[in-house]
Amino acid sequence: MAPRAPRGLAPALLWGLSLFLGLPGPVWVQLSPPPKSSSPTEPHPCHTCRGLVDSFNKGLERTIRDNFGGGNTAWEEEKLSKYKDSETRLVEVLEGVCSKSDFECHRLLELSEELVESWWFHKQQEAPDLFQWLCSDSLKLCCPSGTFGPSCLPCPGGAERPCGGYGQCEGEGTRGGSGHCDCQAGYGGEACGQCGLGYFEAERNASHLVCSACFGPCARCSGPEESNCLQCKKGWALHHLKCVDIDECGTERASCGADQFCVNTEGSYECRDCAKACLGCMGAGPGRCKKCSPGYQQVGSKCLESAGFFSEMTEDELVVLQQMFFGVIICALATLAAKGDLVFTAIFIGAVAAMTGYWLSERSDRVLEGFIKGR
Repeated sequence: MAPRAPRGLAPALLWGLSLFLGLPGPVWVQLSPPPKSSSPTEPHPCHTCRGLVDSFNKGLERTIRDNFGGGNTAWEEEKLSKYKDSETRLVEVLEGVCSKSDFECHRLLELSEELVESWWFHKQQEAPDLFQWLCSDSLKLCCPSGTFGPSCLPCPGGAERPCGGYGQCEGEGTRGGSGHCDCQAGYGGEACGQCGLGYFEAERNASHLVCSACFGPCARCSGPEESNCLQCKKGWALHHLKCVDIDECGTERASCGADQFCVNTEGSYECRDCAKACLGCMGAGPGRCKKCSPGYQQVGSKCLESAGFFSEMTEDELVVLQQMFFGVIICALATLAAKGDLVFTAIFIGAVAAMTGYWLSERSDRVLEGFIKGR
């Protein structure tokens, strides 16, 4: 049975297009949402609203500047009274409020356009501050300065001077945040009303606090001098109001690997690798090894690379070893000569003569005497 075309103009056009392209049946086109991009974190709605209002106010200034200022003051005042609160001016301002790429601004404007029109035509006189009326009172996206959260609670230190003036109140001016004070360097406490670690009170009055830095390793101090320390930072020990470096390498505080050695630094320590020749060491270089690595041998206080079987023997010991080898060869030749072989007999006699000449020489006496006496 042949498929029947759907009724209606739009479905019929889609049906015909599917037949024309040779598709098996009607294809209904559905646009899929664009993929989510890994864009930076979206701004808080309050910040978006503030940006919209700032742009709106700039648009008001622009429309006055572009349309008037030609020199005919009387004419301009007459026309301005009609243009100032007109719908034409509102449309001109709204057209340029959001940039083309600012999606959040366009979305907020779409949601609040009726409110903006209501303010423009009816609320300007009683509520001249558009930001306060729109963002705080109507949309409830923002809080007054110095407050935070859904209920616009005052920040630590009070709404007039949040965080004592020495920090930033998290979420200030918005309906979000925790109200926690992020204090400036040198300040601490819930409302940044104290000096932080490593700082002391250089000056304080009812509304002012100056925190200055302690001497380097001091965590708490009464002044800037080295002898003003009350508490030391990690890696230092307090001794007569001074902070003295702790040698972690001489205590059990250091923790280095089996093939590392400890180097003390100011307030801490470092673990450095032993030399390749060492299996464990007490410092840098092959002369500080606890044991030697395979392929190395202990020579005095150092671990040196092995050179072979004869590397530990002296020159005189090598001479004695050579003569012993020649003695074995002579014994073998004597055995063959005893069988009546003239060639081996001649070689044997020559070797005996050579050995006799060597052992009667001055060097042989020195070598033999050193060998017998143990060098």
